[in-house]
Amino acid sequence: MKHKNIAIFVPHAGCPHACSFCNQKTITAQSKLPHAADVQHVCTQAFSEISDRQNTEVAFFGGSFTAIERSYMLELLQAVQPFLGMEGFAGIRISTRPDCIDAEILTLLKKYGVSAIELGAQSMCDHVLSANHRGHTAQQVESASRLIREFGFELGLQMMVGLYGSSTEDEYFTLKRIMELHPDTVRIYPVVILKGTALAKLYESGEYRLFPMEDVLGFCADALWKFHQTGISVIKCGLHASEFVEQDMTAGFYHPAFRELCEGRVYRSLISSEIGERSESGVVIAVHPSEVSKATGHKRENLRYFQEKGITLKIIGDHNLKKYQCEIRE
Repeated sequence: MKHKNIAIFVPHAGCPHACSFCNQKTITAQSKLPHAADVQHVCTQAFSEISDRQNTEVAFFGGSFTAIERSYMLELLQAVQPFLGMEGFAGIRISTRPDCIDAEILTLLKKYGVSAIELGAQSMCDHVLSANHRGHTAQQVESASRLIREFGFELGLQMMVGLYGSSTEDEYFTLKRIMELHPDTVRIYPVVILKGTALAKLYESGEYRLFPMEDVLGFCADALWKFHQTGISVIKCGLHASEFVEQDMTAGFYHPAFRELCEGRVYRSLISSEIGERSESGVVIAVHPSEVSKATGHKRENLRYFQEKGITLKIIGDHNLKKYQCEIRE
C-alpha cells in the first residue's frame, strides 16, 4: 500500500457545488491554481530528494479533479509524465466526486498513469448529503466505487463525521456501508466549521448543534478499530493541522493530534478488556514498540485514566506484537 504523497493542491477546481462545509482556500492554505510549470517544479524537487520513489505518488488534492476543464486536467497530468516509470514515482493519486466518474474518464486516467482515486463520499445517507448540498447520492458513491475497482484503480473513500442533519445512527450506517464497499484506503474527517461556509451560518443561528467531542472521539476510535479489523488502511484521521484552519475555524472537532487522541481511545478499550476484573494495582501491558506512545495516550491520559481506577499501568514494547495487540505481562 502506497501512503507517501507529493501533494499538489488544486483548490476548489471543478467543484460544481458549494458544499456546506467547504472552504478550500483555508483547508489547502492557497487559492492560486497550479499549472504545468508549477507541477514540474514540485516534481523535480521531490525527484531529487526522495529515493523511495516506487512507494511515492504524485497527488492532486483539493478539488474535483475529474470535473475540472478537460484541457487543464490534461495539462496537469502531462506535466507529471516525465517523472513516472521504472525509476520514477509509482503513479498519480487524485481526489474527486462520485458523480464525476464514468468509463470514459477512467480510461483517460489509466492512460496517464493515475493509480489511485479517492472519492469524497462524506456520508452514505441521502438526507445528510442533501442537507449539506453535496449534489450526489449514496448510490452514486457505490456505483463509482465499483467502476473504479473494475478499472483496476486503488480505491479511497473519504467520510465526514458530524455533518449537519446527521445522527449517531447515521454515522454508524455510513461506517457499515463504507466497510461493505471495502476501499483500499479511508480518510476520516470530523467536521470543522470554517468561517464563510453554510455550516458556519447554521451553527451561529443555533440550527446546527454539534455532537459532544467525546462522542466523536469515541466514534472515530471505533471506526479506526473496525477498519483495521477489515484490512482497510486509514491514511488520515482528523483535518490536517494548520495555522490557517486554526485561525479560520468557528467550531468543530479539531485537534492538532486528533488521530493520536483516537488511537489512545482504541488502546484504552483494548487494555480494559485485557485487564478485565483484575484487582491488583500494578499492571504491565506489552504492545509493539512503535505503539507505546499511543497506548500510553496523548499526554499520558491513559495512564491517568487507569490510575483513577486504582491501577498503576506500565506500558512496555514487544516486537512480537502487532498494531492494536496488547498482552498482560506478569
